[in-house]
Amino acid sequence: MILTTTHNIENFKIVDYLGIVTGIAYDSSYSSNGTKMSFKDMFSMSKYYEKYTLVLENIKEKAFQNLKENALKLGANAVVGIQLDVEPLANSSTLFVSITGTAVKAE
Repeated sequence: MILTTTHNIENFKIVDYLGIVTGIAYDSSYSSNGTKMSFKDMFSMSKYYEKYTLVLENIKEKAFQNLKENALKLGANAVVGIQLDVEPLANSSTLFVSITGTAVKAE
């Protein structure tokens, strides 16, 4: 499946616009693959950012998988105009990722 932030696909013609699709995912920013960050590691900025980056990448990947599944349900072979939003949930260590785009058929 083709995923792009642009509204067209080079060397392809969009033949049908199927609708807006989303992919969302969320998780704790202090946990990854079932392991929690230790209290001591929270005060090590390099370890904190390393864990935070790893967790964010995993959440984004889950959101992209959800986006693709939703586009496939509509019969799409591409999603154009993708926008990604990352938000921390208030008063928690949870990150929320939302990806939105337009599902299309392209030839």
